[in-house]
Amino acid sequence: MTTFADLGLAPDLLQALQDVGYDSPSPIQEQGIPPLLEGLDVIGQAQTGSGKTAAFGLPMLQYVDPSENDVQGLVLTPTRELCIQVTQALRAYGKAKGIDVVAVFGGAPIRTQQAQLRAGGQVVVGTVGRVKDLISRHSLMLHACRFVVLDEADEMLDLGFLEDVEKILALTPSSRQTALFSATMPPEIRRLADQYLYDPVVVKVKTATLTVDTVEQFALEVAARDKPAALATVLQAEHPDQALVFVRTKIRCDQLYRSLRDHGMNVRALHGDMTQGARDGVMISFKSGSLPLLIATDVASRGLDISGISHVINFDVPMSPDLYVHRIGRTGRVGRSGRAITFFEPRQQRDIQAIEHHAGVKLSPWVKDAHVAPTPVSAPPRRHSKPQEVSTNGDGAYRKLIVGGGRAAGLEPSDIIHAIRAATSLEGKAVRNVRVLEHFAFVEVPESEAERVVQATGGTDVRGHALQIELARV
Repeated sequence: MTTFADLGLAPDLLQALQDVGYDSPSPIQEQGIPPLLEGLDVIGQAQTGSGKTAAFGLPMLQYVDPSENDVQGLVLTPTRELCIQVTQALRAYGKAKGIDVVAVFGGAPIRTQQAQLRAGGQVVVGTVGRVKDLISRHSLMLHACRFVVLDEADEMLDLGFLEDVEKILALTPSSRQTALFSATMPPEIRRLADQYLYDPVVVKVKTATLTVDTVEQFALEVAARDKPAALATVLQAEHPDQALVFVRTKIRCDQLYRSLRDHGMNVRALHGDMTQGARDGVMISFKSGSLPLLIATDVASRGLDISGISHVINFDVPMSPDLYVHRIGRTGRVGRSGRAITFFEPRQQRDIQAIEHHAGVKLSPWVKDAHVAPTPVSAPPRRHSKPQEVSTNGDGAYRKLIVGGGRAAGLEPSDIIHAIRAATSLEGKAVRNVRVLEHFAFVEVPESEAERVVQATGGTDVRGHALQIELARV
C-alpha cells in the first residue's frame, strides 16, 4: 500500500497528516501529488469527498516559503462554504510550517480581509468575486503567485464566473504552476485548461470513486402535507449515524428544523440567510460528528465534505438530475456505503424518471429494512460520471440558454422542460441539463434549435411568471 511518505512529502507535512488522522492517500492524492511536486500542471477530475484538497494543497504548501509575506499560492472556489472548508484544511496542513492562509469571500467585511492581507498571507483561498474585488482595490497582489488552483471549475462555469476567472489568471505570472479540479469536464472547462495550463498531466479518479455505486437509492411517494410525518417515520426506521436532509428553500429549512427540534431531536439548520458565524458553527458541529441531523439548502451545504454521513434524504426533489447526483454523493464516500431516500409527490413522477435516466439507476420503493444494489435503468449500463448525450440534429451540438426566473419565482425543472416542449414540439430528451438557481436557470437544447426555442418560448406564462429566455454567451 502506498503511503504519504512514498509520495515525496516533507516531514512537517507528514506530521500534519498524522495529526489530522490521515493514514493513507486516496486515489486522487496518490495520482495527483507526485506530478504537482514535480512542478507540473495538473487537471484532476474528482468530486467533493475524494480528498482533492489535500491533493493540491500539500504540494502547494511544500513549496511555499513562510519567510516571504507575498501571496505565493491562490485557490479560487465557486462558493464561500467551499472557501471556508479549503481554508480550514490548508491551515491544518500548514500550521507546523508556519504558513499563513487567508480566506477572502463575500458576505464578510472586506476591510477585515484587507487587514489580514496586509499582515501577511502566503496562501489566499477566495471566491471569484471577492478576489476580483480585492485585486481592483490593490489589496491583493499576485505578482509573486507561483501556484494557482481552480477548485470545482464546473461549478464556476455554472455560476457564470469563468470570464472573471480568466481575468484573474491573466494577472498571475506566466511561470506559475496551475492545477484545475472539476467533477465534470464540459467543453468550456477544457478550453480554459487548454489556454491556461501548460502540457498538463490528467489525473482521473477511476470510475468507482466518481459514481454513486456505493449508495443504496430509494424513492418514497408521499403527499406534500404528509412529508414531515414521513420524515419522522424514515428517521425512526433508518437509525442514521448522521443524516443530511435537503430542502428546496430557506423558509422550508427553518420550518422543518423547528418542527423536528420541537419533537426533541438533536437537529440544526443550514441556509443562506444565517450569519456566516452561525453557519460556520453548524458546519463544525456536523463535521465533528456531535450533530447527528442537519437540514440544509443546496447552496448552503456546498462546503460540507464529511465522510461520516450515512444517509442523505431529499425532503424536496432536487431541482435537476445533476443536483441529485451531487446531493447523494455526500454519502457513500470512499470505503463506506450510504443510503439515499428521495421524497416525491405524485405530480413529480416525471422528475424521478429524469433522475433515474441521468443517474443510470432505478430508484427502489422505500420500505423499512430494505436493501438494494444499484440497478441500471437500461442496458447497457452507463458511467454515471458522464451522462449519455442525446441529440435530435445528428451532430450532437447543444447550446446553453439562460432562463430569467428561478427558485424565487417557484420554477422547477419540469416547468421549463414542459414550456419548451409545448412551444416547440421538441422531444423531451432534446431538452437537457436543466439547472435551477435562485433567480435564474440554465437549460441546454440542440444548437440548431436554440434560436427557435428562444423565439417560441419567450414570454410563455409559467406559474404566473412570463418566461424570459436568451442564448448564453459562448
